[in-house]
Order: sequence, then structure tokens, then C-alpha cells
Amino acid sequence: MDILAVSSSSSSSTNTTSHFSPSFLTRKLPTTTTTTTFALSSKSSPESDRLSGINVRRPQPLKTPLPNNNNNKPSKPIISSPLKPIISTNPLRKLFKDPTKIKKKTDNFSDKLWLSCKISPPPPPPFPPPQEIRVFKDEENGILEEEDDDDGDSGSTDTVPEFRQEGKIFIGNLPLWIKKNEVAEFFRQFGPIKNVILIKGHENPERNLGYGFVIYGGPTAVNSAAKAVEFDGVEFHGRVLTVKFDDGRKMKARSEERKRWVAGSDEVEYRSSWHEDRENSRKEFKRVIETQPENWQAVVRAFERIKKPSRREFGLMVTYYARRGDMYRARETFESMRAKGIEPTSHVYTSLIHAYAVARDMEEALSCVRKMKEEGIEMSVVTYSILVGGFARTGDAEAADKWFKEAKKRHGTLNAIIYGNIIYAHSQTFNMDRAEDLVREMEEEGIDAPIDIYHTMMDGYTNINDEEKSLIVFKRLKEYGFAPSVISYGCLINLYTKMGKVSKALEVSKEMESCGIKHNLKTYSMLINGFLKLNDWANAFAIFEDVVKAGLKPDAVLYNNVITAFCGMGNMDRAIRTVEEMQRQRLRATSRTFMPIVHGFAKSGEMRRALEIFDMMRRNGCVPTVHTYNALILGLVEKRQMEKAVEILDEMSLAGITPNQHTYTSIMHGYASLGDTGKAFQYFTKIKTEGLELDVFSYEALLKACCKSGRMQSALAVTREMNSKNIPRNTFVYNILIDGWARRGDVWEAADLMQQMKQDGVLPDIHTYTSFINACCKAGDMMRATKTIEEMECVGVKPNIKTYTTLIHGWARASLPEKALRCFEEMKSCGLKPDKAVYHCLMTSLLSRATITEEYVYSGTLSICKEMIDCGLIIDMGTAVHWSKCLRKIERTGGELTEALQKTFPPAWNSNGILEPNCKQIAKDEDVGSIDDYEELDYDDESDDDSDGYEETDQIDDHRSWF
Repeated sequence: MDILAVSSSSSSSTNTTSHFSPSFLTRKLPTTTTTTTFALSSKSSPESDRLSGINVRRPQPLKTPLPNNNNNKPSKPIISSPLKPIISTNPLRKLFKDPTKIKKKTDNFSDKLWLSCKISPPPPPPFPPPQEIRVFKDEENGILEEEDDDDGDSGSTDTVPEFRQEGKIFIGNLPLWIKKNEVAEFFRQFGPIKNVILIKGHENPERNLGYGFVIYGGPTAVNSAAKAVEFDGVEFHGRVLTVKFDDGRKMKARSEERKRWVAGSDEVEYRSSWHEDRENSRKEFKRVIETQPENWQAVVRAFERIKKPSRREFGLMVTYYARRGDMYRARETFESMRAKGIEPTSHVYTSLIHAYAVARDMEEALSCVRKMKEEGIEMSVVTYSILVGGFARTGDAEAADKWFKEAKKRHGTLNAIIYGNIIYAHSQTFNMDRAEDLVREMEEEGIDAPIDIYHTMMDGYTNINDEEKSLIVFKRLKEYGFAPSVISYGCLINLYTKMGKVSKALEVSKEMESCGIKHNLKTYSMLINGFLKLNDWANAFAIFEDVVKAGLKPDAVLYNNVITAFCGMGNMDRAIRTVEEMQRQRLRATSRTFMPIVHGFAKSGEMRRALEIFDMMRRNGCVPTVHTYNALILGLVEKRQMEKAVEILDEMSLAGITPNQHTYTSIMHGYASLGDTGKAFQYFTKIKTEGLELDVFSYEALLKACCKSGRMQSALAVTREMNSKNIPRNTFVYNILIDGWARRGDVWEAADLMQQMKQDGVLPDIHTYTSFINACCKAGDMMRATKTIEEMECVGVKPNIKTYTTLIHGWARASLPEKALRCFEEMKSCGLKPDKAVYHCLMTSLLSRATITEEYVYSGTLSICKEMIDCGLIIDMGTAVHWSKCLRKIERTGGELTEALQKTFPPAWNSNGILEPNCKQIAKDEDVGSIDDYEELDYDDESDDDSDGYEETDQIDDHRSWF
């Protein structure tokens, strides 16, 4: 280290700081001082260690200079103990300061002391012996400090009185684990205690730093503190305590520093290592929050390293938590800022409101707004925009509109962001007329619509399945110079997948790829959802393979779709392995992940495994919801296990989960499939009494029960109640009613419903036409059934296997087997593959309704037998007995047809003792295995497909909040 020659004075001018500065010591001193030259080096002598760094103020009334002997070595400086408290204990004393600034502070303080001395001059203090002062050097920092042997009580008189709190004492050398109540209990013996303050550490707030303060209260506070100070050196939990009066130095230093900090002065008075570390940590925090926002642990660590965060750092942290939707930590940071005496501004309040809005807790957001108004803080346009967006996400368009109007009244001129939020609010509630008015209003005010508003409008039209307007918005987007992004094409893909037009969605996907825009996880998930709705598992897995080939890492939504596909295929083991793969990828499985697995096992009747998955879900931290229980109940309902379904319903109530209308509707569907109208009405009444909302699905289940049991008058009464509550009839309602009249063979009532359906603007689907054809066939009106097939072709509805099965049965009932065979051949020419039900219906019709005499019919029946043999179809024992009876009437001694048909009989057919008992059973019941019974049972299974529509509505749309 270079040697610095400095001049020192044994009676230097007054200085309140203990900062050691060479430039300060070399300034011009009064003529009454004795100058001593000494050196600072890395190896300082004891004499220099004893003298350097001591800046001592002497009382102003002492005018006589000390004797100066130049022949002798500098003597030890003499310091009066009453002046000890003047030496600063601020940790910032360890850095060198600008001499001009330090001089300014010194002069101001000297004038103050000079004035106080003139008013009430104190007597000259006695000179303490030299050994009372010990000067030592801090080897680490190279800075000299002083230490006194006295307790500092005598020096308390020079402390500024206004910064000292009466009744407050300092307690040192406390155990680190001590608690406030233990300290209070010990010091309460000297008087009533007002407060106990233990200084906590930054790294571990649970442990104190070994010192604190005790504040006595009441009129005897001063005397209580004096008594406590007398116990300095007392033993407390194995430690010798330091007990002395608080001199107010810390409070004064904090007050001055806070004044400078609040004023925001750019003047740097202290360039200490503490300040430099703080400034570096602030810069590091800003860098981390900008470059690594996804790494929340790094952001939190960077914030905690700031020794004294300002309002700006607290505001950035609240904003960061707000973007993550972590309202609890945002509130904690906000309260921590206020606890440090920093008052929040409009920006900080807005960030906190944003946190609550992202977490969809609008009640707390409104409480923050009320607090802002109480404190007189003006709400900005950003604050109003966040409120409007928060209510839009919760689906409360009315509240969003209210705050939008208030913002317009307060500020007059709004921006595109708040318009985008209010348009989103109305588009999500299907109020597209209001959304269009807002777009028009925004354009009239000269505000250019960003591309996000175009996407919002497209998403709104997607919600109402308005393909035409959605395409118009997409066209306008390109006309106004915007380049369509992946979100633009994603809106169209979402539209077509929701409408069931997956082929058009694939065309949009190819167009997007031709423009050089790559798919993201959301667009892939939309395509997979589209194939899942069509039960097209193969293409769904093909899309998943494309995701892997594109190098994208599947997220939880994509894995949930894959699990749904495996469950739809019945491959439950692969679904469970997919859940395990999710856990290996550290993706959190939700109740949506386990719902299809639980439903799949419940549907297959494996309740034990369904409950195992239910427990597995709980072990993974997923709390069972009402949707999870609904999946269990729905699976049992589809297997017609109503007793177990009711048991699950009771268990649900015991778990404290209230059933919703979907729960009761599932139970109603189960009893409707069994034709138990009484039970269906019982649970319908529960929905009413519990104050739940009656929707169209509840009425569907009730109508299904009435029509299944043949109570059509009750069904009409239910429809009248639907009209009184303004619940429109959808396609499923009309299908159930037409099917009910078809069961009774009343083709006229069914025809009237078809006309009314068209008048109401409800488009018939394949189930509607099939039900009406069934009514025509039962009434024997095959001409009307044929015209219905032609009408289906005109409107673009293609007959399915069920339609052809019903038509084949109708021709067989009309004793026209050649028309039935012709219909069978037409079905195969359309590319439909006959299933077991078609073969069963056709063979039963031919064998039961006609005597095979014509060569065409006989050869056709024989070819159908060979097709069944080639397909490996084996019929059940009841059908085999019925067909055997019919064969005896056609070929009494057996023949080629009998020989061919018996190959489809079950293996137990030729065993001993089977044929004769079955023949006796046939004699008792001539209608066993009749075509009427088969047809009714098969159609019931088809009518149960209405529950699929309900099941879809009970699911949660993963991409509903994408925009």
C-alpha cells in the first residue's frame, strides 16, 4: 500500500461522523492545533494504529489550546467519554467520502453545537486517563476503529433529544433462538412493557441477530428503564447480557437516510460497499426478471438479495407475481412493502389488482379498488382495463360493461386494449351484436383495431358456430395488411373441429403449413379433439405422432387427449402408462387426466379398478371434484348398474361434495333406459327442490323415461313445461319424441313432429330420420320410408348401418324378402360393412317372414350364411333355437341351407341334452328371439346415444380460455 502523509490535529474541529478519509485529514485545520505527521501502511506501527482514524470533537467552550511539544512524540489523544455517542455507528462509515460534502455536514453540525453551547455552556469535562481508549485496526477492511471501556451512559447527554425514545433500552448478547415472550417475561420485573423488538436476520427471519430493544410504557417508563440498566451483565439463559439506554443514534441515521431516499436525490453521499452491493443486486434483479421470467426461483432469489428494496423493486415483484397469477405472494409482497413504510402508488395497486384478476378472484380485486379510492389514488386506464379483462375471464359481461362505461366517463379517451377486453367479454357470452357495436364505436373514435381483436371476434363466432362471419373476419384481417398468424389459423381450426368438419380443419392446417407457419401444441390439440369427437382414434394418434416428429414437448392438455383416446379404444393399461409418463415428464396430472380412466373402468363394470384409479388420483394430490364423481356415476349408468350408482351418490354426499344437475341427470338417464318413470321423476324433483338449474338435458332424460315406458301424454306435458320456461327443443328432444311415437307405430304424430322441427329451424340428423323410418316401417308405410331415404340424400345426410337395418326389417315385415336383400346389397355398395346386428336382423326376417321358394331369395339367404361363416360370426343360443325352428318349416329333412346355417350356431348346440329342452322352451314361448324383440332392443341401444351429447357438455373445454 502507498504511504500517505497526512496532518492530524489533536483538537480537530467538530465532526459528527466516524468516517476516516485521508483527504479529510489533510484539509486546513485551525491554528490552535498541533500537527502530527504519520503514515498508513499495510504494516502499521502501534503508534499509527492508535492515532489513525480518530476524529475527535472537543467542547467548544474550551478555548485554551493544549501544549504542543514538537520534540516529543505525539501523545495519545485524550477523548472525553461524554462525547462517545457522537461517534457514528452507521455501517456506511467504512468508505471514504467526498471531502467537500463531509465538510458541509460537519460545519452544519458545528454551528448547531456552537449555538447550544452558547445558550447553556457545559462545564469542561475532565480528561480521562489514556488507557481508557483502545485503538485497534480492522485487518480485513484496513480501517481503524475505537473502543471505549465505559458503558456509554455519560455520553448520552450530547445525543439529540428528539431522536431518543424514553423508556427504551438496548439488550445485547441475546441467544439467537430466544423469543419475544421470554425476553418480556424477564424484563417485566422492572415495570410494564410496551413492546419488545428483536432484530431478525435477512437470511433466516425465524432467528434473531442476538440483540434487540425493550420499550417500557406508562408513567414510570423512565424509572423502569433505569432499573433495568442497573442489571447490565446479568446472566440470561447462559449468556451475559448487555443492557444500556438507547441513545437514538440509529433512529436519527434512519430518519436522515429516509429523507434523502424519499426525496430521490441523485447526490451520492455514501459510496460504501453496502450501497454498491445494493445497486448491483438491483441491476441483477432487473436482468433476471427480464431474461428469465419463467424461472421464478431465480427471480425470488435475486429479489431477496436486495438489501433494501425500494418501491420500484417491490412494484416489479408484485407485477411479476401478477403475471403468474400468484395472488397470495403478490399480496404478501405488497404488505411487506407497506410494512417497511413505503406507500403504494397507482402502478403498484394496479399490479395487485392484476394478480387477483388473473387468479379470477374479482372480489379481492374490487376490495383493492375501494382501498385506492379511500386513499385518494386515481385509477388509470390500465386499472380499468384489467378490471374489464378480469370480469371477461369470469364470464360476467354485465360487470365488465359497468367498469368500461365508468372508465369512458372518467377518462374520455380509451385505448385498443380496454376495447379488446370488453369485446372479449361479450363474445364469450355469445353476445356478438354488442361486440360488433363496440368494434364500430372503436373505429369511429379513430382507434385502429389490433390483430388480437380480429382473433377475439373469430373466437366469438366460433362459439355460436357462425362459419360465414368467421371467414369474413379472417378475410378482412388479410385485407387490412395483417399477416395471419398461427392464432388466426387456429381460430378456423377450432371452428371446424367444434362443428365436426374435421376435413375442413385439415385443409386449413395444410394452408397454414404452405404459408410457412408451423403448428403449436394448441392447434395440434384442436385437431386431436376433432378426431376424438368422431371416435377416430387412429387419426388422433397420427396427429400425436406429428407432434413428436415436430420436436414439440407434449403438455398436460395433449397428454389428457391421448389418455381420452386410449380410454375410448378400451386400452386402459396404455392410458395408465401415459399417466405415468406424464409424471416422469414432471407434468402435473389433474382431475381431468383421471376422469376418462375412471369412467372407462366404471363403464366396463370394473369398479374395483375404477376405485383404485380414484385413490391414485388422491395420492397425486388431486382432490376429487363433482366431475370425477360424475364420471363414476356415468360409467355405472351406462352399464345399467343403478344400485351402485346410487351408492356412489351417497358416498359423494358423505365426502362433502354437493351433487349438481349433471349428477342427477345421469341418474335420470339410467332409470330412463330401464323405463322406470317413477325414479326419473323423483330425481327430477330433487333438482327442483335443491334449487339447481333445470336445463334441456334434464328434460331430455325425463322425456326419454316417458317415451320408453309408452307414456306419451306425460311426455307432452313435459314439453309444455319446457315451453313455459323458454327452454328450446333441440335435435335430441325431437329424436326422443319421434322415437316414442315410432314405438307405438303412430306415423302421423311422428310426421307432425318432423314438420314442427323444420318450422323451428332445427335440422334433422341421422337419428331423426332413422326414428321416422322406424315409425313408417312399424306402420307398414314403406312408400313413405322410401321417400324419407330420398329426402336424406337430398339434404346430404347419408344413411348409416342402423338406418339400413331398420329398412331391412321393414321390408321383411311387409313380406318382401327380395326388397330386403336388395337393400342389403345397396348398403354394401355404399361402403358400409355389415355387422352382427345386420346379419341377425336380415336372417331372422328372411327365415321368419317368408317361405323360401324363389331361387333369388334362396340363393341370397345362402350367400348371407357363407358371409357370416367367413366373418366368424357365432350367434347366441336363443337365436340358434329360433332359427332352427324356422329351418324345420323350410327344410324338414335338412338341406344345404340348414347345414350352412348350423355352422354359425354356438359350439354347445350339438352337445347332449341341449336341443330337446330348447325345443320345449320354444313351445312355451313362441316369441323368443323374435325380430320385434331384437329390433326394439337394438334401437334402445341407439337411443342411448343421446347421453353422448350430455357427456360432451359435462366435459371441460381445455382451449376455452386460449384467446
